[in-house]
Amino acid sequence: MAHTATEIAAAVQRGTLTARAAVEQALHRIEQTQPAFNAWQVIRRDAALAEADAIDGRDDRGSLPLAGVPLAIKDNIAVAGEPMRDGSLATSAAPRTTDHEVVRRLRAAGAVVVGLTRVPELCVWGATDSAFGITANPWDTGRTPGGSSGGSAAAVASGAVPIAHGNDGMGSIRIPSACCGLVGLKPGHGVVPVGEAQTSWGGMSENGPLATTVDDAALMFSVMADDPDAATLIQPSALRIAVSTSAPSAATPVARAWAEAVHRTGDLLRGGHLVRSATPRYPASLMTTTALALWTAGVAADAHASTQVSLLERRNRVHVRIGDVVTRRGLSNPGGRELWRQRAFDFFADTDVLITPTLAQPPIKARRWGERGWLTSLVANARYAPFAAPWNMIGWPAMNVPAGLDPHGRPVGVQLVGKPGSERTLLGLAAQLERFQPWPRTAPGDALRPPR
Repeated sequence: MAHTATEIAAAVQRGTLTARAAVEQALHRIEQTQPAFNAWQVIRRDAALAEADAIDGRDDRGSLPLAGVPLAIKDNIAVAGEPMRDGSLATSAAPRTTDHEVVRRLRAAGAVVVGLTRVPELCVWGATDSAFGITANPWDTGRTPGGSSGGSAAAVASGAVPIAHGNDGMGSIRIPSACCGLVGLKPGHGVVPVGEAQTSWGGMSENGPLATTVDDAALMFSVMADDPDAATLIQPSALRIAVSTSAPSAATPVARAWAEAVHRTGDLLRGGHLVRSATPRYPASLMTTTALALWTAGVAADAHASTQVSLLERRNRVHVRIGDVVTRRGLSNPGGRELWRQRAFDFFADTDVLITPTLAQPPIKARRWGERGWLTSLVANARYAPFAAPWNMIGWPAMNVPAGLDPHGRPVGVQLVGKPGSERTLLGLAAQLERFQPWPRTAPGDALRPPR
């Protein structure tokens, strides 16, 4: 989209742009890009135009923070009048009767939901494919846009909408943001409403924004968190910043482009901040026993609450069976989680922000991963995206910030992590990086090049 969410809202508030015109532009771009990228599960053409007209008719639109902004919602939270398929034929196709609280807040702020975006089945995996098709990365159609908020990332990176909703239980905002060159924020635990306990993966999943600019991410986050002050970016100074390229799992190699992005980012921040090289003491079992237990048990609880398990993809039926065993045997206990939480607090005793790569390797191929085995999917995901999940396990805020391009012209990104309550610090630091090293807001026009 040509304009940012902040620009669209300001223009609609002033009356120099109508919400209808902004939504029509988004719908036109969706029509252009959907055949190539398959980002959208539902396109709400008539409903979105009617909602835009309602915004234009409001006398108070000048006070709406997201007045007339076209918005995508990930297809795993409720949008009234639309089904919530969660990437699966095992879910109900009946329309939802009420909005999720996050959707309600966004609509109350003047945003217009133009559609719902694709996800992998039950949002389990870091690549977006399902019975509804394969979603492609607008930067390189042979690669995944990540997951599970891959449809939202592709919708924003293709220029269809300026902002999109996502959620993140093991990296599902940060991974697709990194794959698609976007700003993506996973708030800390309890900052943004989540939903039912059984669908939040044991408290690991959080709702947050994907955007092309830090301003837009902060604006959307402020609405989702019901914290208007968060839309105003602070300018942090003299932060104690640690940079690390060591993956949480020792055997995971990190590609040169992603490691170099971290070192380049650290160099940009020297002078205004105290930057050092340091790595948290990740427990040896963190990405095996602890992560696997929490992940499988969380997915199993979600599946039993909302699906006919027998209709799931084979790999996800395996995932649920493992989660059932973990739950029955009490293996998802908080012991490993609490050890990691204490080590994280120890590390951050003299650190304000940790910077790591967001991914260890480039995005994996866009293919029907659902037709492959559980172990194949697990290995592919673990190898390319190990850096995000540790911070879900303890509920700390973290975000992806674009940090250049790799030798193939694909985005690379860095992850910023802070202690609980540091969302505004992370956004402020991201805004500094945006000034130091601006990034292209969307994928280039020649993105439909042959797959690699």
